[in-house]
Amino acid sequence: MTSLMLTAMVVLLLFGFPMMVPMMVATLIGFYVQFNGFGNSQFMIQQMFAGIRPASLIAVPMFILAADIMTKGRSATRLIDMVMAYIGHYKGGLAVSTAAACTMFGAVSGSTQATVVAVGSPLHPKLIQNGYKDSFSLSLIISASGIALLIPPSIGMIIYGGIAQTSISELFIAGIAPGLLILVLFSIYSVFFAIRNEVPTVAKATLAERLKTTRDAIWPLGFPIIVIVGIYGGIFSPTEAASVCVLYALLLEVGLFRELKVKDVLDIAKSTGVITAVVFILVATGSAFSWVISFAQIPQAIMAGLGLNEANEFGLLLAISIAFFVGCMFVDSIVVILIMVPIFLPEIDRLELDKVLVGVIITLQVAIGAVTPPFGCNIFTAVAVFRRRYMDVVRGSLPFVLILVMVSSLLILFPSLALFLRDLAFSR
Repeated sequence: MTSLMLTAMVVLLLFGFPMMVPMMVATLIGFYVQFNGFGNSQFMIQQMFAGIRPASLIAVPMFILAADIMTKGRSATRLIDMVMAYIGHYKGGLAVSTAAACTMFGAVSGSTQATVVAVGSPLHPKLIQNGYKDSFSLSLIISASGIALLIPPSIGMIIYGGIAQTSISELFIAGIAPGLLILVLFSIYSVFFAIRNEVPTVAKATLAERLKTTRDAIWPLGFPIIVIVGIYGGIFSPTEAASVCVLYALLLEVGLFRELKVKDVLDIAKSTGVITAVVFILVATGSAFSWVISFAQIPQAIMAGLGLNEANEFGLLLAISIAFFVGCMFVDSIVVILIMVPIFLPEIDRLELDKVLVGVIITLQVAIGAVTPPFGCNIFTAVAVFRRRYMDVVRGSLPFVLILVMVSSLLILFPSLALFLRDLAFSR
C-alpha cells in the first residue's frame, strides 16, 4: 500500500498536478486498500472536516489578511526607513539594516514571501547602488526573510501546533530567541562581507531624520507588540491576536495613513480568500492522509525500517531535521509539515520530547528549505520580483544556509536556546 501511495504521488507530481491532488489520490488508494473499497468513505470525509475544525486555524486567514494589508500599505516602508536611519551609516550597515527590516516585517506579517516583496523591493536597488554584489543582496533578502517563519506570528507554527496538538502561544514565544540569533549571525557576516569587499558606507542620518522615522514607525511597531505582549500577558489567544492585527492594519492603512481605499481592501480580501482556500484544502487533505497512514501503522513501519524506533533523543531530532530540510527543498513547507509530522509523532511521544522544541526545529528547517535549491519558495519569489535568473538568486546563498544549519545544530545540542523564553513566559 505504501508503494502504491508513493508511486501515485510521484507520478502525479511529475505530470504537474497541484499538491492537493496527489495527496488526495494517495489517500483514496490507501483507504481503498485498507478497507477493501469505499463503503466506509464517510470516515475519510469526517477526518477531512476534523482537520480544518480546530479554532486555532482561524488565525491563518487572519494573519494572511493582515500581512496583505500591510504589504500593500506603508507599514513596511516606515519600518525600513527607521532601521536605516539608525544603523545604515555603519560599515555593512545597509546590509544589516536589510536583515533587521526583514526580521521586523516578519514580526508584522508572518510570511516569508510577503517579506521578500515588501522589504526587498525598496532595499535591493539601494544595496546594488551602494556597492554590494547582486548575488549577495538577493541571497541576504531571501535568507533574512526566512526569519519571518520563526518570529511570531508564524503560519507554519500554527499548522504544526494544530497537527501536534501543541500550544501555539508557546511555539510563538519559543521562536523569538532563535530568530534573533539568526539575525545577529547574518549581521556579523554582512559586516565581514562589507569589510572584505570594501563596500562604502551611506550618509549618516541627522537627529531630526532619526526622530521623524521613529515617529513614523511607532504605529507599525504595534503589530509585534500586539502579538507578543498580548499572548505573553494572557490578554489574547493567538487567534484573537490575529483578529486584532487585522483590525489594527485596517485602522492604520485605511484610517491613519490613508494609503488604501475600501476597494483596495475588498481586492485584498478576495486574494486572501483564495490563498486561505488553498491552505485549508491542503490541511483537510493532509488530515485524511495522516489518518489513513496512521490507521495502517505506516509511520511505525517507516521508523522501524530506518532504525529510528530505537533512536535516542539526539538521533531522532537529527533525523527530523534532515527529513524536513530535504523535504522542503522540493515541496511546499505546509505540505511537508502535513505529511511528515504525523510520521514522526509516535516516536516523539515515545521519547517524550518537548513538542515545542520539535516545532521550533521543524520551523527552522522549513526556513532553510525556503532558501535552498532546487525549489525553495523564496528563491522563486525573488526570481519573479527582481526579474533575475535562477542562478543569480542562489549563487550567494551558501554562507546564509550554513548559518541557518549551524543554528539548527545548536538547537539540537542546546534546547534551552529555544525554550528559555517559553519557560520564562509560561512558568507563572
